Order: sequence, then structure tokens, then C-alpha cells
Amino acid sequence: MTTTASAARRETLHRRIRLIVGITIAYNLIEAIIAITAGTIASSAALVGFGLDSTIEVLSAAAVAWQFTRRDPERWEKPTLRVIAVAFFALAIYVTATSVSALITMERPEHSTIGIILTAVSVAVMPFLSFAERRAGRELGSATAVADSKQTLICTYLSAAVLVGLVANSLFGWWWADAVAGLVIAVFALREGIEAWKGDACATSVGMLLEDEDDDHHDHDHGHDHHH
Repeated sequence: MTTTASAARRETLHRRIRLIVGITIAYNLIEAIIAITAGTIASSAALVGFGLDSTIEVLSAAAVAWQFTRRDPERWEKPTLRVIAVAFFALAIYVTATSVSALITMERPEHSTIGIILTAVSVAVMPFLSFAERRAGRELGSATAVADSKQTLICTYLSAAVLVGLVANSLFGWWWADAVAGLVIAVFALREGIEAWKGDACATSVGMLLEDEDDDHHDHDHGHDHHH
């Protein structure tokens, strides 16, 4: 990794990740404002949860953006991963709470055209951002970029689930679809949060995995597991 070519390549990848997280932040801020407003109007737990997810996605992306503006991004992997993990946990707790309360109160969300359009647009846009960031992150061996790309991917699943919930509610009057969609997402978020939290040990392994594809990295991983 010491050759100048790979140093130039790393710089390119750092720039690319900064650009991707920049777009992600801008998109999610707009999305958060629209979703929280529309969700409050339609009293849709999933829509509000979706807006908050966008806010958390902004946090996660901002942490990565900050990390990649540092001179030596690799040094900041661990604290950045912790920030991303906490963001996932916060999301899981919030979405669970709103979904459960919606199921208990049997609150029927109203039809929300804005919500349907917004989530449909997200389902179209998000996977591209996630895929681009993951590819750059993998090549760099950056666990934070990969974790943030998963955060964006959860945002996509969330968009799809909220979209299905909103449509099911509007077409068939399935008021509970909205809340169930929320719970499914909470489980996803929790899993990714745990991954990101544990990811501090794997950050080095990811780098090693990319350097050499031979078997000794398995022992490397086991060695790490004993520390936890």
C-alpha cells in the first residue's frame, strides 16, 4: 500500500466518500423535514419514524464526512463507528416506541400523498448512494464507510416498508401495516447497530482482508473475538 499510485487512489476514494456523504446529508435533511411534517399531519408513526431515521442518517453520514476530512481518516475509525452504532440504537428505540404505541392506541394514519411520493423517491435514490459508498469503503478497508452505507441501505428498506404501509392503509384500510413496518425496521437497525459497535475490532480485519485473500485472516478474526 506504500506505492504512490495507491496513495493517489486512496485520495480519490476519500474524495468520493466525502462527495457521497455530502449528497446523503443534503438529501436526508430535505427528506427528514418533509417526512416529519407529513407524518405529523397524517399521524403516521412510520412516516415520522422515517423522518427521524433520515435525521439519524444525517448524523451517521456527518460523522463519516468529519472522519474523511481528517488528515489520517483511519485513526478515527473506532470513535466514528461508535457514533454510527449509537445512532442505530437510538433509531431502533424510537421506532419501536412509536410503532407499539400506534398499535396499542389503534391510531389510524390518514392517507398521505406526500408520504407516498417521498418514500417512492427514496426507494429509487438511496440504493445508488449506498452502493457507491460501500464500494469505495470496501476498497479503502474503511469499516465506517461500509457501516454508513448500511445505514443508507436501512433507509431504503425503511422507505420501502413505509411506502407499503402507507399504500396498504390507503387502499385496504390496513391501519396496522404502518406500525408493523416500523417494527421490522427497528429489528434491522438494532442488528446493524450491534455490528457497527463490534466493528471496531473488524476494522483492521477488513483492511487485512482486502490486502491478502488468504486464510490467515481467519485466525486473525478469532484472535480478535477473544478480546470481546
